[in-house]
Amino acid sequence: MSAVAAVRKAVRDFLGTVELPAELCVAVSGGADSLALAEATANAGRLRQIPTRALVVDHGLQPGSAKVAEEAAARAKQLGVESAEVLTVRVEGRGGPEAAARTARYGALHEARGEALVLLGHTLDDQAETVLLGLGRGSGPRSLAGMRPYDPPWGRPLLGITREQTRLACAELGVEPWQDPHNADPRFTRARLRAEVLPLLEDVLAGGVAPALARTAAQLRDDTEALDTVADRILTRAGGSEGLDVAVLAAEPAALRRRVLRRWLLDSGVRELTDAHLRSVDALVVRWRGQGGVWLPGKLEARRGHGRLSLNGPEPTTRGE
Repeated sequence: MSAVAAVRKAVRDFLGTVELPAELCVAVSGGADSLALAEATANAGRLRQIPTRALVVDHGLQPGSAKVAEEAAARAKQLGVESAEVLTVRVEGRGGPEAAARTARYGALHEARGEALVLLGHTLDDQAETVLLGLGRGSGPRSLAGMRPYDPPWGRPLLGITREQTRLACAELGVEPWQDPHNADPRFTRARLRAEVLPLLEDVLAGGVAPALARTAAQLRDDTEALDTVADRILTRAGGSEGLDVAVLAAEPAALRRRVLRRWLLDSGVRELTDAHLRSVDALVVRWRGQGGVWLPGKLEARRGHGRLSLNGPEPTTRGE
């Protein structure tokens, strides 16, 4: 199978697993992954009679970025998408340049998409890098589970396609992808993982590291989703947004109990929830000695009283509002 055919099949297979939207958007950077995805999305759109639109984010982080963005939009249209637009963003905020750029990018894509599903060009190699990052940071199984193929409004059809396949697809299509200099800049963590860590692991472990990491992510994702389903049932039994019955929570294993607490806190409006926050709230359930409450981001306080956990402070907002 040619590389173009493999990418097209991945997109077709993905669309066969989701409810088809009225429009398909594809995020395009001008790199090989996104251009190969754009062509496959356009092909699938024609087959299914769904309009396709390319969204190109100009982060403004490099000289000439506006020209690069315009050229990426033009290439996407040459590859068959019906329309393309450039979204100019301002990269600022906490977490370093990589995190700030990601936040700005996703915000712009979300605002521009309307009701469309947005396809992203993350590949098997990106998934492997994500798992390694989570492992190195001790982020837990949810992070090691990597990126979901379908996480509305985002779709990632290429998680089983390698970066080399997208490069070959572009060569078959006769398009020259843009080489983002940031991808080779050792100041950025992902760039060093890509250029130094993964090649070393491939050498030491005699190959196959990226697919193995991607398989690990898929296995952990299945486990995490199963545990989350059980946790949702426990959350319903324990109460809900008005508070949680401590006795119900205390009877559950830690892995389930903390999932219940995590869902409750996020649904109640707590943002930037850390593992330390979660463990402190969990201590109100299993190591309570009459201690005071736990202050959480958003000036919310989790407290225990009369056998229940409650949140006090500013009026919580429901996730998604």
